[in-house]
Amino acid sequence: MSGLLRGLARVRAAPVLRGSTITQRANLVTRPAKEALGPVETTAALAIFTLAILGPAGWVLSNLENYKKRDSVESE
Repeated sequence: MSGLLRGLARVRAAPVLRGSTITQRANLVTRPAKEALGPVETTAALAIFTLAILGPAGWVLSNLENYKKRDSVESE
């Protein structure tokens, strides 16, 4: 039984060991940015991301009581 399993493993692993698989590589080049970002741009970007992430959660939390009331009316 173990010989059969070893044979199956060898057959399945053979294409990988032969190197017939296609290898894709990304061409990444790292260098400094063409234009440096200023503190105003950085602050604006952080503010927009903060608003986009925390805004909907804040909206739901501030209107939580309204959602609870609406759910209890719909269930009746």
